[in-house]
Amino acid sequence: MGIDIEELSGEKALTEFVQFYDRVYEQRPIRWAAMQALELPMLLGTSPFADGRTIRPLVARENGEIVARCVAAVDQRYLDHWGDDVGHVALFEAMPGTRAATGQLMDEACGWLASEGMKAARCGFGLGEFPFAIDSYDDLPPNLVRQNPAYYHSLLKDAGFESEKGWVDYKIAVTPELVERWQRALDGATAQGFDIVPLRDVPKDKLVGHFVDTWNTAFDRHWGAAPFTESEFSLLVDVLGPLGMLDLSVLAYDGGDPVGVVWVNPEMTALAVTTDARPVRDDERLNTLGIGVLPEARGKGVNLAMASYAYLQLAEQGYTHLSYTLVLDDNWPSRRTGERLGGYVCANYMVYRRNLGRNP
Repeated sequence: MGIDIEELSGEKALTEFVQFYDRVYEQRPIRWAAMQALELPMLLGTSPFADGRTIRPLVARENGEIVARCVAAVDQRYLDHWGDDVGHVALFEAMPGTRAATGQLMDEACGWLASEGMKAARCGFGLGEFPFAIDSYDDLPPNLVRQNPAYYHSLLKDAGFESEKGWVDYKIAVTPELVERWQRALDGATAQGFDIVPLRDVPKDKLVGHFVDTWNTAFDRHWGAAPFTESEFSLLVDVLGPLGMLDLSVLAYDGGDPVGVVWVNPEMTALAVTTDARPVRDDERLNTLGIGVLPEARGKGVNLAMASYAYLQLAEQGYTHLSYTLVLDDNWPSRRTGERLGGYVCANYMVYRRNLGRNP
């Protein structure tokens, strides 16, 4: 039987698309489950994460079974921000031994992106997803961070992609000395007049606007980032807020104006799929953390203070390890922040790119 490439639509077909993730990873002794609650509405076009984006869910079938999947997407918000004619290939997953199927799938995705005027396809950073792991394959990463198989890199490179941007992930082992360091960092920023305010204490009528404006300004020139919308963040507040996000995430204020933001989600390993032979280790019970400071407040310790607030809360709750999550290889200001907070590199990641308009 040959390979068939299909574009999917409708709730039943798109549910199969989402749940294919679980087929790929079902043999792993520890893993995350498919994020159906977030992915399916985006694919159906009913989520704010679909706004301003044209998304084509594609699958490769052999003998009627899905063996590889991806979405090809033109993200107008991204294009308006960067103007570089880069399209996105996201949500890629594939079974082993699918070189031909992946190649045909990516040819269809990239051919459509080229027909939409795109000059390149980026795979591994876009539509809210994180890059591909290139080591640490057997560890459970923080929730939402990729746990892909090692063979994905060969599949993608055989399909015409090249390495575009490397990332590192940091882990921190909590010690009494670090707890003291974090408290000093928090006290130092407070002494300078900065207020570090957990999101739960930000007035509800200001929470979403302050967070989104501060995040987008801080990440305005961050490689590959597309601006958040208030509708997107409002959805995340509804979904993740009850899980502890509002207690751990903070805004930093200077004279009543927001100048920094830390977005922290608590560890969610209760949702991980495990086996008796492979329980969750203590050093896998990890938060996720993203941090941004406005230009006028950089170099004043606001970054350290905001992260320290979250880490002190988590340490008080008894966590032995923390995450400073996913930093670009060449983002040395952020990497130095992670190191000063006590972090060490625990894993490495990669974003891929396929240039369009020529045969790879």
